[in-house]
Amino acid sequence: MTWDVAICGGGPAGLAAAIHAARKGFSAVVLERSAPPPDKACGEGLMPRSLAALERLGALQHVAADQQAPFRGIRYVHAGGAIEARFSGGNGLGLRRTALSRALERRARDVGAEIRTASVRAVRPGAVETDQGTVETRLVVGADGLNSAVRRAAGLERPLRGRRRYGVRRHVQMSPWSDLVEVYWSDRAEAYVTPVGRRSVNVAFLWHEHALPEKVSFEALLEAFPELRERIGDAPVESEARGAGPLARAVKARTAPGIALVGDAAGYVDAITGQGLGFAFASAELLVRALPRDLAADGLSRALRRYDASLRAEWMRYAVPARALVALASRPALRRSALDLVQRHPSWFRLLLHAVA
Repeated sequence: MTWDVAICGGGPAGLAAAIHAARKGFSAVVLERSAPPPDKACGEGLMPRSLAALERLGALQHVAADQQAPFRGIRYVHAGGAIEARFSGGNGLGLRRTALSRALERRARDVGAEIRTASVRAVRPGAVETDQGTVETRLVVGADGLNSAVRRAAGLERPLRGRRRYGVRRHVQMSPWSDLVEVYWSDRAEAYVTPVGRRSVNVAFLWHEHALPEKVSFEALLEAFPELRERIGDAPVESEARGAGPLARAVKARTAPGIALVGDAAGYVDAITGQGLGFAFASAELLVRALPRDLAADGLSRALRRYDASLRAEWMRYAVPARALVALASRPALRRSALDLVQRHPSWFRLLLHAVA
């Protein structure tokens, strides 16, 4: 059998691509090496625009009520005080990555996509080599994350430049104390607190390599934020610490003959704005929207060019604010001045939130 679309990676981006493809009438298979649901380091917050994209996929109905928690805005906490803003266009939603993956997988199967546990060994236009055999396909979709093997195989990867950033997250078992995502700033790291269930809070940290070593314990990071440490207290640990990095990934392009990239595989700036899942859903939706009914070579080539062009605006919406905030994170004095200024002009923070939400 020759599949219309073979998707390498069964995370949110890959499953979203499978759902959109199957609903459009394409035969779609997802190839994921981990037994479902794969768990990854993730802030697990969906901004309002990202939540709307998830709702379009029809998967949210499969997430239990106690495995999700709405949030209504963002609060930045720093030594000079705090500033917060509420979303103007609906709520965001926090939910465990595993719950999201299970919901997307169920939805993908419901609409006719096939999910296989298989490790991808090699890709080329028209075929994916796995440990379970060769999968013939008209289109290969790389949805295999930050360290995308499909991106490397297609010659689409650009070398990393600049200081590297790393992240780690863990869940604690306690009722969320706020209906906002809280961001704590220090001179060496940032902490992100997201409600993800009735009795579950995601605590994540991000840092530059020049400020802290690549491998630093979750406990040591938490001690650098006394206010947050006091808030969490002795709450039971709900999950093991999971790390990720280096975070930034650059691409030469997002398509090659017979191959397209979506999600983190298609380029990544940083987790600092919480837009990763939104970009994953948007890229999957735009890719399938660009595909013609007939995936013959000429039509597919034109469609991939349309996809690459259509994704540029979505990428800029994500990349510009993310790069600006990463620059502030690496310059404590400038960051403090910027936060003090925004504190005096709260409307500026609302504008920033509107841009990323």
